[in-house]
Amino acid sequence: MSTPQFWSTPFRYIRWAAHEKPAILASLCIGFMGPVSLATIPPIRRALGDVDPEPVPLTYPSMNLFNSYKTGPRVIPKGYDDE
Repeated sequence: MSTPQFWSTPFRYIRWAAHEKPAILASLCIGFMGPVSLATIPPIRRALGDVDPEPVPLTYPSMNLFNSYKTGPRVIPKGYDDE
């Protein structure tokens, strides 16, 4: 029994697939780039100076968990006054 054509001559098969079935070959190439990009893109991003953003807070900072109302005076932000 002979071996399948792909395993005996892979480059020749890829060249044939590029001419006869380009959509399938292109989709396979894009599919193989996914796992490779998971391993290479984050280190490249960090090397170029991009940092991960801070996580989104999951609680409201001035919420009192024991009472249904907020205790204490309202904190007015500074620096937003019209002058």
